[in-house]
Amino acid sequence: MDPMMLLQMLIAALIAVVVYTAIGVAPGTDETAVLAPVTLALVVAGIPLPVVLSFFMAAIVAKKLTDSIPVSVAGIPGGVMSAPMVEHAMTLKREGQATLAIRKMASGSVIGTLVAVPISLFLAFLLTPLADVLGQYASQIFFFGAVFLALMSREKVISLVSIVVLAALIQALRHFYWGMGVIPEGRVVFISFFLGITIGPMMFNLAQLLVNRERQAMTVTEPKTIQIYKTEEEHRIPNPFRILTRQETTSAAASSVLGSVTFFMSPVGITIFLGEVMSSWVKGTVEKASRALSSMDAVTNAAYIAGILIPLAALGIPMSPMAIGPGNAFFNAPPVLTLEQNAHHLMSFSEIAIASILGAAVALLITYPIAVRYARQICVFVFRHIPHEAFLAMFFALVMLLAYMDAGVMGILGVMVLALVAGLLNRWGVNYGVQFMTLYAAPWLMGLLA
Repeated sequence: MDPMMLLQMLIAALIAVVVYTAIGVAPGTDETAVLAPVTLALVVAGIPLPVVLSFFMAAIVAKKLTDSIPVSVAGIPGGVMSAPMVEHAMTLKREGQATLAIRKMASGSVIGTLVAVPISLFLAFLLTPLADVLGQYASQIFFFGAVFLALMSREKVISLVSIVVLAALIQALRHFYWGMGVIPEGRVVFISFFLGITIGPMMFNLAQLLVNRERQAMTVTEPKTIQIYKTEEEHRIPNPFRILTRQETTSAAASSVLGSVTFFMSPVGITIFLGEVMSSWVKGTVEKASRALSSMDAVTNAAYIAGILIPLAALGIPMSPMAIGPGNAFFNAPPVLTLEQNAHHLMSFSEIAIASILGAAVALLITYPIAVRYARQICVFVFRHIPHEAFLAMFFALVMLLAYMDAGVMGILGVMVLALVAGLLNRWGVNYGVQFMTLYAAPWLMGLLA
C-alpha cells in the first residue's frame, strides 16, 4: 500500500480517537446517530475509502472503550450498548469498586477487539463464495432480516406491523418527490430516509417539547445532580491480561467469538444474553459483576467489529444491524457508492484488513491507557465543559445538510416526517435494525403488495 495512504489512514485514526473518546464519555450518545452521519459525509466528500474505514474502526473502538466510564463513575450509560451494563457497574460501585468496574470493562473491550478482528477476517474469507448468491436476493434477505429482528425484539407485534407501515411511508415519500418534480422520476432517494430513521428518537423528543402537556411533564425545578465518585489512579501501564483473571479472560474471549459469529443479530440482545450466561455460574457479588462486565464489553466490541467487517469484506451488502446502521455509508452512499458498486467492490481484502487493523490498533494503544488511568478526570471534564446538546446539535445540523444535498428543502421536510414516525416507532419498541432493513426492503415489499 502507498506510504502516503498509510499516513492518511494514521492521521484519520488519530482524529477519530480524539473526537470519539470524548463522545464516548458524553451520556446518551447513540452509536448510530454519532457515527452514521459523519461516515456518510466523509464518503460523499470523496475521502479515500481505506482512510474512511481506518477512521471508522478507530472511532468504534475508542467509543466502546470510553462509554464504560460514565457507567462506572456516574451510573449513566455513555451509549445504547453500555446501557445493559449499568446494573452490574452499580453493584461494583456499591461495593466500593468503581475503579475495578472501569478496568474490567475497558480490558474486556481490548479482548473483544483483539479477538474480533482476526475472527471476522477469517469468517469473511469463508463466506466470500456466498456473496453473489446473497446479492441476487438482497431485498428478500432484508425483508426476512427485518422479520427476524422483529421476532427477536420484546415488542414483536408492533415491530412486525411497522415493517409494512414504514415501507408504505418510505415509498409514498419517494413518489411524492417524483410527483413534485424535486428529483427526476425513477431516482431513488436513500440518504435522506436513512438519516431520518437515524435521528428519529431525537426528533421525536424535540417535537414533544412543542406540546404544552409534554413539556410541563419534563420540567424539573432543581438542577440534576450527578455524583462522580473518586477512583484510584493506575500509575503503571495497564495490562488487560493482568487486570482480568484467567477465567474472565477466557469468558471474554469466548463471548467475543460468539459475538463475531452472530454478527447478523442485534448487538444489544446478544450482549445481554452472553453477559448473563457467562456470569450465571459465578458466585460472589463482586466476582459475578466483574465477569458480566468484562464479557459484555467484549461482546459489544466484537459484535460491532464483525458486524461491519464481515459484510464489507465478504458479502457486499449490509447484512447486519451494524452494517445497516452506523456503517451503512460503506454500502450505500449515492452517488458515490451504491449496493451494486460499494466499498466491498472498490477495496481489496488486504486494504480492508490493513485499514481495520490500523484503526483498531491506534485506538487501543491510545484510548485504553487513558481510559484506565484518567477515567474520572475525563468524565468530570466532559460533564462540566462539553454539553451533551452540543454533540446532538452538531449531528442534527449535519443530517439536515446531507438531506438538503439529497433533495433540497423537500428533502429536509421528508426527513422530518420520517424521523417523527421512526422516533415514535422507536419509542414503542421497534428497534433500529427493523427500521433500517425495512428501508432496504421497501421497494420490493410494496411491489409485492401492489
